[in-house]
Amino acid sequence: MHRPVLLVIAHGSRDPRHAETVHALVRRVRALRPGVRVETGFLDFNSPTVSGVLERLAAEGVRDVVALPLLLTRAFHAKSDIPAVLRDAPPGLRIRQAAVLGPSPLLLTALEQRLYEAGLDPADKSSTGVVLASAGSSDPEAIAVIADIAREWRHTGWCAVRPAFASAPLPRTQDAVRALRAVAGVRRVAVAPYVLAPGFLPDRIARGAADADVLAGVLGPAPEVAQLLVRRYEEAYAPGNCPVAPLARIPALA
Repeated sequence: MHRPVLLVIAHGSRDPRHAETVHALVRRVRALRPGVRVETGFLDFNSPTVSGVLERLAAEGVRDVVALPLLLTRAFHAKSDIPAVLRDAPPGLRIRQAAVLGPSPLLLTALEQRLYEAGLDPADKSSTGVVLASAGSSDPEAIAVIADIAREWRHTGWCAVRPAFASAPLPRTQDAVRALRAVAGVRRVAVAPYVLAPGFLPDRIARGAADADVLAGVLGPAPEVAQLLVRRYEEAYAPGNCPVAPLARIPALA
């Protein structure tokens, strides 16, 4: 069976660590699926651009593409920016837009692994309060998803889990750290950045974690994140998920 090209769509950043991290993640995806052609495109700041990659693929005679948003929540970029870029793709390309990465149990596993790598002892889980620190969004749906993830994660054995946001809504990371200090049974506080790559907002999260006991690294090229990209790709071209029509090109797949 012919496999569509996987186009990973990242936001992009002026911070060079962002693109480096995205490329490291994509290399891991290629290693998991050596029979799949994997390309990377950026919405802003970095090259190649999404439109540039699509034009190149069309010129090469590629017909089928799965466009996978490298996003943790279905907010503005997934609902508006990416569909707009894909609608302008060259004629002849059949494009499926895959679902965003989150929420997923694989992401919770990756978050925990990052905390342990930062020095947290798994034996202390029941006495540790965790700040789930997201970049934030003006989209109420995305904010609600982060709150739901925090509640779900709390039930896996942590003493307490509080969401926090680096932009838009409150609370900020430092506010959530202070709130957890007051929770009965919390002996230490850890901050888990729910972000994929370094940049301006992850740096803000790190500054807000100054009074925490543990600060985890970003998710980056975690094995679980790479596995999740492969899963979203395979879901997008599974039987029954047909390419979208040229004049109504990009509905998001749930």
